[in-house]
Amino acid sequence: METIASRLEAKRRASASGSYAAEPGQQEQPGQQAQQDQQQRQFRLYTEALASEHYVQARRRIFRQLVESLLYEGVIEAVSRERELPGGLIEWSITGQSAAGEQVLYICTGIRHLSFGRLRLSDEPVTRSVSDPTGEPLDQQSGPPSSRQLELYSIQPSVQEAPGEPGPTGYGEPQEATSLSLFLLEVCQGIGADEARLLHFARELEQTLIHDTLARYVWASQQTSEPLEDEDWERLTIEGHPYHPSYKSRIGFRVEDQLAYGPEFGEPIRPLWVAVHKDKLRIARSSSQEGDASSAEERLHALCGEETLLRMAETLAAAGADRTDYDLVPVHPWQWQNVIALGLAGELRSGSIIPIGVSPHIYTAQQSIRTLSNRSRPELPSLKLSLSIVNTSTSRVIAPHTVQNAPLITDWLQGIARRDAYLTEELRVIMLGEIAGVAYDDRELPEPLKPQVYGALSCIWRESVYPLLEPGESVIPFNTLTTLDQSGRPMIEPWMQALGAERWLSELLETSVLPLIHWLFAHGIALESHAQNMLLIHREGRPARIALKDFHDGIRFKRELLAEPECCPELVEVPPYHRRVNRNSFVEASEPAEVRDFMQDAFFFINLGELALFMQAHYGVAELDYWRQVREIVERYQQRFPQHQARYEQLSLFEPYIGIEQLTKRRMYPDDEPRLHQAPNPLAAVVPQSS
Repeated sequence: METIASRLEAKRRASASGSYAAEPGQQEQPGQQAQQDQQQRQFRLYTEALASEHYVQARRRIFRQLVESLLYEGVIEAVSRERELPGGLIEWSITGQSAAGEQVLYICTGIRHLSFGRLRLSDEPVTRSVSDPTGEPLDQQSGPPSSRQLELYSIQPSVQEAPGEPGPTGYGEPQEATSLSLFLLEVCQGIGADEARLLHFARELEQTLIHDTLARYVWASQQTSEPLEDEDWERLTIEGHPYHPSYKSRIGFRVEDQLAYGPEFGEPIRPLWVAVHKDKLRIARSSSQEGDASSAEERLHALCGEETLLRMAETLAAAGADRTDYDLVPVHPWQWQNVIALGLAGELRSGSIIPIGVSPHIYTAQQSIRTLSNRSRPELPSLKLSLSIVNTSTSRVIAPHTVQNAPLITDWLQGIARRDAYLTEELRVIMLGEIAGVAYDDRELPEPLKPQVYGALSCIWRESVYPLLEPGESVIPFNTLTTLDQSGRPMIEPWMQALGAERWLSELLETSVLPLIHWLFAHGIALESHAQNMLLIHREGRPARIALKDFHDGIRFKRELLAEPECCPELVEVPPYHRRVNRNSFVEASEPAEVRDFMQDAFFFINLGELALFMQAHYGVAELDYWRQVREIVERYQQRFPQHQARYEQLSLFEPYIGIEQLTKRRMYPDDEPRLHQAPNPLAAVVPQSS
């Protein structure tokens, strides 16, 4: 699409934050005055954003998600008091201790929801007050939590119930809580958290505040009448993770990096290409990419483009290197400057890695930050690149074993889909294959040096959705469905006006639920289809089908539950180092519940759970009715396919509780065990109207 490329290229030239390396390690030098102007613009943007109301909005949102998750996961305790407030609001009191030894009290209001017992705070700010030595002490309920069984509308047992009574005395005037770090340190004393991890988590929260403020400020100032391309929805969906409190931490990014590479800013990005000796690489390709030597050129052309191949040939010839000994690896500009140029300098000097140059193609970042979409040639694969930053609990490098497994899993899943007429002909699901991968092989490095470059130079090529769309189809990220526009209206409002909320929701649930439960029940495979891993394909807003992606570490199965265990590939095992740093990263489970909960956590808890609360808030769809619809879809499916009865029982979606990953608790405690808590399952309680 030349129009996209030309528009982005014009934006690049005009943008204050859109400069990138002309050659590896060298930035384009616009001149001293231009550099000073750019720095001044960035400085002004930063200071204006921090002084704006967007800073307050971002801080309040982070506070809400932090308190919600701490209470929901049972990390801290609270006392709840019923108040005569509209909408059934409940007041929660959380006590802590200041550095001076004073007792402090945080108060917030919210609602307990049907959807997995979620606690959702209101827009009313969290307040903080300090004990008054001349007043009466807080009369807290003592002893263990109530022994009453956890019911559907309760949150975790650490939240103690107290009768509706006046607020606590003995405290000074409450003020809005304005320090995330102070709150975390004051209320998390004595809970056994790792001190270093707690302080790091506080830093993640503070950086999320800065990054989200910048995104909100810039987003609010963007007014454009240009028609949107489908890929632009990645830029416009600025909300980030709806549950995780450090949803934009991006530890490692400076402010200028955020402006240049954050997906919300939509800046054009040009990856760097390097040629790496094959002896230093782990290379994996799907069956669609294999072939004889004559097809190798075609494969590289499809992955990299003709211009890059020509430059590779010229550069290797000038270096006296044999082209057949090397393979191309793209590198994110930030990764080159901050990790590769320093950590692999010896390999660069020896010629094991040879810089080729900047990509001639323009890319933009998807919501996952490290995955880049080709905007010059949208039909070419996207690039999932290593990025040594930490965002929402996880380092964004790409482990070599997952790179090797990606094409194996793609061949497996796409092979199943081709043989399954229900998936391919009726549901018409698109499985975006991870067709090739390369990773720097660190096995020859001394052990102390491995953590510096582990997963730091990797790429997975993922199929583009655009060649697979039919005429009249468009695509949008699933989490855009719960995003508001600049005026505070839902992005999907025009669709609601055209189709009606009930009809649209009914069609959306059918479109999204059936493929995932079919993978689970018919094949015994759970897909981690959280919001970034699902694309809704629609026709002018009307749901048509879905596209699924991110399989290399986003599936889970138990071999004994597979419909065709003989077709399961032999995957590269998770190395001990990776197990130590990420206990939850595995694809083969030992228990059926680990398979079921993997899908329910990502798809039902995050994806459908957020949509349930959104539809209730904006379109009056009651949670009870929403989950009844979902359960009826599951039950109709089971009636149609009775042959899967054994898996309906082993992988039941109607169990009273399901395991939910404690995303916030993981930031505060050693990652030496899977951290899950049992949440009430809304599908277990609703009774279908047809029964």
